[in-house]
Amino acid sequence: MRATARVYWRLLRAGIRRQSAYRLAAFGGVAANATFGLLKVEVLFATVRAAGGELAGYDVGRMSTYIWLSQALLGSVNLTGRTDIAERIKDGRVAVDFLRPLDVQAAEITTEVGRALFALIPRGIPMLVIGLFVGMAQPGSVAAYPLGAVSLLLAIVISVATAYLVGVAGFWLVETHGVQVFYLVVSGFLAGLFVPIRLFPRWLWVAAQATPFPSMLAYPIDILAGRVGLAGALTLLAAQLAWLAGVGGLGQALTRAGRRHLEVQGG
Repeated sequence: MRATARVYWRLLRAGIRRQSAYRLAAFGGVAANATFGLLKVEVLFATVRAAGGELAGYDVGRMSTYIWLSQALLGSVNLTGRTDIAERIKDGRVAVDFLRPLDVQAAEITTEVGRALFALIPRGIPMLVIGLFVGMAQPGSVAAYPLGAVSLLLAIVISVATAYLVGVAGFWLVETHGVQVFYLVVSGFLAGLFVPIRLFPRWLWVAAQATPFPSMLAYPIDILAGRVGLAGALTLLAAQLAWLAGVGGLGQALTRAGRRHLEVQGG
């Protein structure tokens, strides 16, 4: 057990080191996040003011919190659907992965989580600094910080585990690019990247709740922003754990089915 834990710890550190090598890309990501964030400020602040100063519980300060927290998490939460496993399936390297004494899904997720955690430093912190200057509101309870940190970690793992599902579709599809593009469009919208999901029409809000995407962005933002109390935060955390179990279980089933399919095809 200890040996296995050490292996996954090394995979996590390897993911961190791998992401730290792309410093120029991180700088470009900060510039893109800041630009997009300022555009959201102009549009959403104007929307709140046009609604009389408050819209679905969002005043200017709370909307600023939503904008800059979402921009801070954008580099760490996988809403693109891009994964290494898709490329390894396509070029056949996944056959080597199956020979290793590690769970393929767990190893992939652990490495990607390491990359995501490092991205919080060069891409997340600058967005929070900008948000403080723009008027980001602070949560009313100190409990929002530890609960938000747990929710953020769960959000990262859920996003990586869900993107993994896109990658393993490559066992049956020649090219997964179309699935990835569809995932990119749907996940960003239903996660609340462009507008808070609380601004959705009722039917669309209900539809979004039936997907794991709000667990990747909207839920940790609601907790970190203090929009929900202790009971509400615990409910959101429970929902995230449920989605993680469901997505993780589906990933395990697809990995096993994909391995059988690979062997049947002579892989």
